[in-house]
Amino acid sequence: QVQLVESGGGLVQAGGSLRLSCAASGRTLSNYGMGWFRQAPGKERAFVAADTWSGRVTYYADSVKGRFTISRDNAKNTVSLQMNSLKPEDTAVYYCAANGKKDYIKVFVRDYDYWGQGTQVTVSS
Repeated sequence: QVQLVESGGGLVQAGGSLRLSCAASGRTLSNYGMGWFRQAPGKERAFVAADTWSGRVTYYADSVKGRFTISRDNAKNTVSLQMNSLKPEDTAVYYCAANGKKDYIKVFVRDYDYWGQGTQVTVSS
């Protein structure tokens, strides 16, 4: 079992940047594919980005492609989400998640086994 803790959220103006981090404990992240999801008020949790265990294969939602970058450091057991050119519509609680199908990209909430508690990102216009 793995425990995940996100950090790095906050308030930023439109056009700004934030870097979210997800620290894992319990098991090494090289055993897992990782994903980032977000949930805005009144909306369902939505896919943002995912990778496979090595970090070499990544995939993004169309809404963030070219602006967000997922990366990982398996030696440090961390995954990050670099968010650039932020827009007000990026405002949400962001969650990192781990799935055991480490060789595959997963984009659905139901495919993930472990979740962090979330970190709030607010983008002002």
